Amino acid sequence: MIRRVLALAGVAALSGCAVAQAPAPVSAALTVVTFGDSVAAGTDCDCTPFPDLYAGRLGARSLNLAQPGSTAQDVSDEMDSEEGTDAVRGANVVLLMAGANDLADAFDAGTGAHGYARAADGVQREVTAAITRVRELRGPDCEVLVLGYWNVVEDGDVAKADYDDDRVADAASATRYADDALRRAAAAGGAAYLDTSAAFKGADGQANPTGLLAEDGDHPNARGQAAIAAAVYEVLPDPPQ
Repeated sequence: MIRRVLALAGVAALSGCAVAQAPAPVSAALTVVTFGDSVAAGTDCDCTPFPDLYAGRLGARSLNLAQPGSTAQDVSDEMDSEEGTDAVRGANVVLLMAGANDLADAFDAGTGAHGYARAADGVQREVTAAITRVRELRGPDCEVLVLGYWNVVEDGDVAKADYDDDRVADAASATRYADDALRRAAAAGGAAYLDTSAAFKGADGQANPTGLLAEDGDHPNARGQAAIAAAVYEVLPDPPQ
């Protein structure tokens, strides 16, 4: 496995226009399995979520087990379930996206840096355990990609309306804690890591992501889901069969 930590500034152009990709012919030899939260599940999108878009671009089967509200521990527990274990055993690619809800809870509680650090420690522990479980079940013949977040709570115009400047700064801090934890977990498990912030905020992190977000300002809309799928494809364009 080659460890890759990518900012993927090149996908930032998708914030201007997300171009739909025609799906490749379906290959029974490839299966993409996803564990994660509402972003991966496609909540508030009324569209095809990024794991299915990515699988379609590969011509692969998609088994999306992401659930709205899932924490990092929920994802780790799901992987240990009979359904999760069976899914991993047949996977060529495993996508993991969890941790936003852990840090969002700390943000909502107003716990500050101490609370963010405690929540991030839990995220790192559980995601590392999930990667380890994939290796136990599937060995080296499976790509594992851990996805980070552009924001663990509201962003864009909605955040500007709902949060004052201090809360906007707190949201950015909570997101850094989450992403740092996910990056460390990926490194510990020999998985790839994808920083999705460039897809939503540009290479310099300053672009307004509103056009890629649903009306709640929290979840990706169809363009946002397409942007994540394109970023995933840049990391894993040719997974092993």
